[in-house]
Amino acid sequence: MNRGVKVTAVFAALVAGVVAVSLVSAGSGQFGVPLSQVFDSVLHRLGLTETRLDPFAEGALWQVRFPRVVMTLLVGGVLGVCGAVMQGVFGNPLAEPAVVGVSSGAAVGASLSIVAGWTFFGAFTTPALGFAGGLVTTLLVYALSRSRGRSEVVTLILTGVAVNAVTMAIISFLMFSADQAAREQIVFWQLGSLAGSRWPYVVTVLPLVAVGVAVSIALSRKLDLLALGERQARHLGVDVERLRLGAVVIVALMAAAAVSYSGIIGFVGLIVPHGLRMLLGPGHRVLIPASLFGGALLLAAADLGARTLFTYADLPIGMLTALVGGPFFFWLLLRTRRRSGGWA
Repeated sequence: MNRGVKVTAVFAALVAGVVAVSLVSAGSGQFGVPLSQVFDSVLHRLGLTETRLDPFAEGALWQVRFPRVVMTLLVGGVLGVCGAVMQGVFGNPLAEPAVVGVSSGAAVGASLSIVAGWTFFGAFTTPALGFAGGLVTTLLVYALSRSRGRSEVVTLILTGVAVNAVTMAIISFLMFSADQAAREQIVFWQLGSLAGSRWPYVVTVLPLVAVGVAVSIALSRKLDLLALGERQARHLGVDVERLRLGAVVIVALMAAAAVSYSGIIGFVGLIVPHGLRMLLGPGHRVLIPASLFGGALLLAAADLGARTLFTYADLPIGMLTALVGGPFFFWLLLRTRRRSGGWA
């Protein structure tokens, strides 16, 4: 198949999948709304039809369901883009945003807010501290990994591992010192959930997502050159250190914004970019936008499953992504080992 046709087909399938899963998800739940009525409601809001639903269905769709659907698409898309950028920066298909401490740092900020009972930003307090914790932790990992004005990939990854261990110890201490209610809230936050999504939260995240994705796409050409090797990239005019810093900062901003509202959701940034790279090739100009739609589709499908697999239960979405991502990660390890002829 011609590459252009293949790319077009993959993007068309991703967009169609996102639209279909979003509409089905909006109509699914304890108060079911038929798909035809969901479609009619959307058309009515766009001013394309005069059809109206009953007030209860309209309220369920536009006050509860659609905010959650849109937030799910934003978070999934962001995690997919972050994974593509991280794998490009590190030159490693096993990299994902959690490597640089975004998720664990956000968990520290959110846990601190929950245990201390802070409410100085109202309903935005926990997400705001989660965002700040993720951003600060990522910048700390980058600063600690630098030596003589440069940062190496291996040092950056190992520093991330060390800082992640420290943040997990801090979370454990906070849970130990918290009461039962706060402890349960921290555990639920760490498992990941989009149940509390509202339009004000969507409006808060959307600008950061838009800017982050635009900057990531702008870095595509330099990431492609970096794939040739650091020395070759420098000869071609790429400031590798500046590129790495810029990529880490933009990933920190996007991922911290996402997980501050959703909690920790793993493996999306690992599965989506790697799977699409096998389909579309390593070019980031195509891979990053594809990862945006792929991540949105994967998380939307996972959230649909989280709300409908069990009656009157809303499963933690991070648990479902881990159930899918764990076996995929193991398969990826085995595939990498076979292709390289072993680790030694």
